[in-house]
Parts: sequence; C-alpha cells; structure tokens
Amino acid sequence: MSKEEIPQVTRRTTRFSSSHTPNADESDTKSINLPPLTLRDLAFREEEPLTFDGLVSSLPGRRNEILEVLRLLGPVNSPVSPLFVYGGESTGKTSTILQVFRHLNRPFVYSSCRTCYNARQLFENILNQLLLHRKSEINGYSSAKKCEKPADFVNLLKESLVGVVDGLKGSKKLEGRVNGSMVYLIFDSLELVRDWDKCSTILPLLFKLHDILKFPDVGLIFISSSSLDTYHSDTGFVDPIPVYFPDYTEEGLRQIFMRNQSNSKLQSAFLDLVLKSFCRVTRRLDELSTALTPLYKKYCEPLDDLDVIPNEEIKRKLFSCIQPHIGPALNEIFRVTTQQSVEDEITYNAKRKKSMMKFGNDFSDDIGFHMSTSAKYLLISAFLASRNPATLDASFFDSTGGSSNQRKKRKGSEKSRDLKEASEQELFMKGPGTFPLERLLAIFQCIASSEEYELEKDEEDPQETTGLGGDFGENNLMSDILLQVSSLCNANFITKGGTCPLEGSTRYRSTVSEDLALKVARSLKFPLSKYLYRR
Repeated sequence: MSKEEIPQVTRRTTRFSSSHTPNADESDTKSINLPPLTLRDLAFREEEPLTFDGLVSSLPGRRNEILEVLRLLGPVNSPVSPLFVYGGESTGKTSTILQVFRHLNRPFVYSSCRTCYNARQLFENILNQLLLHRKSEINGYSSAKKCEKPADFVNLLKESLVGVVDGLKGSKKLEGRVNGSMVYLIFDSLELVRDWDKCSTILPLLFKLHDILKFPDVGLIFISSSSLDTYHSDTGFVDPIPVYFPDYTEEGLRQIFMRNQSNSKLQSAFLDLVLKSFCRVTRRLDELSTALTPLYKKYCEPLDDLDVIPNEEIKRKLFSCIQPHIGPALNEIFRVTTQQSVEDEITYNAKRKKSMMKFGNDFSDDIGFHMSTSAKYLLISAFLASRNPATLDASFFDSTGGSSNQRKKRKGSEKSRDLKEASEQELFMKGPGTFPLERLLAIFQCIASSEEYELEKDEEDPQETTGLGGDFGENNLMSDILLQVSSLCNANFITKGGTCPLEGSTRYRSTVSEDLALKVARSLKFPLSKYLYRR
C-alpha cells in the first residue's frame, strides 16, 4: 500500500513550469539551461502515444467514462461543445481527462483552480501556456501578460488562440507529433471559483466563453466535484454536455490497490479482509489509501519475509493481528480535528463500553454545541422529512402531533410485499431525499405542539434570541421559523437541494447523520425512533 498505487499522469513541462519557482540550488542550473517552449509542449512529449488498451488498463473501473469522453471529443479537429465532467472527490476525473489527451496526443492547456487561487492567476496561467512563456529568473518570474479584467482576458485569449492555431496548421515539423490544430482549454476544480471574489462574474464568463470567442478551433472542458445545477445563475448560459463519474466500485478499487504490488497474493488476502468493510463507509480513493496504508503495515508486522505466499494458517495469524485495529481505522476516516492514535481509540472504546454498562445508553446526550430547543425540533423535523417518504406523513402524525398507531395493518400478498421491498430498496439507494418548506413546517408543528412532548420555554434565559427558543408568540412564530431555517442552512445542517420545476419552490435536504439526530432527540427526550421509517 503506497502512494504509487494511485494512477499517475505524466507531467507536462508547460503545465508546471509556467508557475514553478526554482529554489536556490536549482536556479543556477535548471532555470537558465531549460530550452525555450515550443508548440510541441502543448501536448505530452512522448514518441509513441498511449494506446487504447494502455489507457483503459491505467484507469481501472473507468472504461465506460473513457469511451464517453472519446465519443464526445470526436475525430481530430472536429468542433465540440463544452464538456462538464463532474463527480465526487477522488473519482479519477482529472486523471481520466489527462490520460485521454495523452492517448489522443492533442494540444491542450490545463489550469487548476486550486493552484490558481484567483481570477488573475487563472487568466495569466492560461495565457502563459498559449504564449509559450515560462517564468524564470531572467524575466523575474513574471507573466507574459498582466490580466485582471475579464474583458482583457477575452481579447488576449482570442489573440493567443489565433496565433497557436495558425502555428499548428502551418508547421510541418509537428506532423505526427501533435494531432490536429484544435486547442482544448481544461479548467479543473471549478467548484473552488465560487469562493473567489467576483465569482458571480467569473463563472458566467467561463461558461459563456465558447459563445463569446466564436472560435471553432477551441474546445472547453470543465472538471468539477459539484453538479451543474449548483452553478446556475441569473445571467443564463447554454448548459455544457455533462459527463458523470460515479464512485468507484469495489472491484475497481481492488484493481487499483493491486497495481504495482510485489506480492499480489499477500495484498489480495489483505484486501479480502478489509476492503468490503471500508467500502461501506467511503469509496473515495484518497481516504481509502490513507486508511489502508497503516493497516497494511500492521498486517505485515508478524511476517519476516514479505514475499511469502500466505496459506490459511498465516492468514488466520495475520487476521488476529489486524482485527483490533479495523474498527478504530473505520472511525478515523471521517476524523478531521482529532489526532487520536489507534491505541488510544481502543482504550477510549473500552472506557465508553464500561460507562454504558454503568449509566445506561443515555449518557451521551451532549451534542457538542449550543442549540436552542426549537432549533433542535426543527433539526429533527428536517431529518424526518429527508428520511421518511412524504406519503407516510399522515400515518406517522395525526392532527394533535402524536403518532397514529391506531390503524390496523392488513396482511398483504407476497407480490405486494415484494413490490414494497423493491420500492424501499430504491428509496434507500437514493439516500436522504429533498422536501419543500411547507412539509418541514408541518412536521415541525406536529412534533412541537404534541401534548406529550410540548415545546417548553427556557425559564432561566427568557431573553434568548439566537433562534426560535425565545418567543413563540403567534405574531413572531413564522418569522422566527424562517430565520431559524436560514441559520440551519448557513450551518450546513440543512442544504438547498435545488428548485422543483413543477412546484417552482426551493427544496431542502437534511445533512445530519442518524447518530447526531438521535443525540439531539435524546437531549429533548423525544422518541425519534417512534417517528422514523425503518427501511
């Protein structure tokens, strides 16, 4: 298990040298002796392009996506509409696009919005590559053109593209080395632009760039971890063609981790033990690689010879060695601020189990942050609205806010039960659903006005105004609820899930886990399981 197992892409000189600042040891040797950039540097510098079989084998689990990208790019010099490649973090989007261009051997300009942290950096990075400009000590590590305004960028970009395309068309030396005269602009990590200053003008500019340039010899490819509907604005633009990269399958992850292994039998035995469990938690390649690397070292500790082919007896011995560390490693995947070691985690779990036996299961009612009583009820309402189908609201809530348990269940036929199980499985695979504001308020009213679990005012702090807990008067109730919903959205407990085209209203989605919802419910002594639909 090493970092080399993740598919790597050959680095191009242009992409990195344009922003590379050599240190003191390198400045006297490399920066001066580097040859000037040519049009050949706009493509991968390889004598033989990557074959299709090599392309597919270098990106396990991405054959369908590769074929889709190749189909959309089309033959050499064919006009192409802008592409929007999106998917979760660490799903191989960037690697796939760069490897495809390595296979096609076509000229392109790559710019990452992660390294280019503002509009000026992005504009100048693109122009530097098109103008074949390398930052060095000779030019004071300055850019070829200073560009801050979007209008200046468009004019300079068009001039640069004309010069590059004319050079590609008229150069006979590039025949067989660079395929075609069409230049592709690749914008990676596009979702980060939303955090920039003046992002409301930068994003529409990038999406409209194809129509603004009106240049047939340029193609645009956007790579993002967010879907296209999160970029819509009031300015309007023609949607690019979406290309979705789903999470890796378990088999695809196995193929990735099995690459470049000196002892494939030992690696396979290790993956048989841990991969399935970890895939239930996350399928992000970076998180899995970080979690499995120390586990693999623990797995190999009893072995004197790492080239040994494990038999059943060795496998049992290795499993007993790694078993106590699997659970804490699973918990460590989502830890950010805590740097607790695996040994400390085992000790902590043992103490926690003793505390549960001594005090019962309700000892962990502290949610770790302050929240008003009404905000807790609103958070539970959002959780129920996301997890429960809307058709079951009438069966869970009656007019007084209680649970309607008086209805008798009829025994359904085997076919109806099969259909119900299939629909439940489909709902489970979709994850937490979206809901309109009206449904959230209805559930909130039901559970907050219940006679058995009545929402009480805080007598010790009657002036509390941080949420809905301060005043439940009829005149201020609606404004307070809307303010509280906005606060929960800002805190990312609730997210906006887009606008329903039929209803025309904004829909919301709860992002809290069931564990957090249970803690909040226990702090209110609210029976959440009584209202939660179990699939």
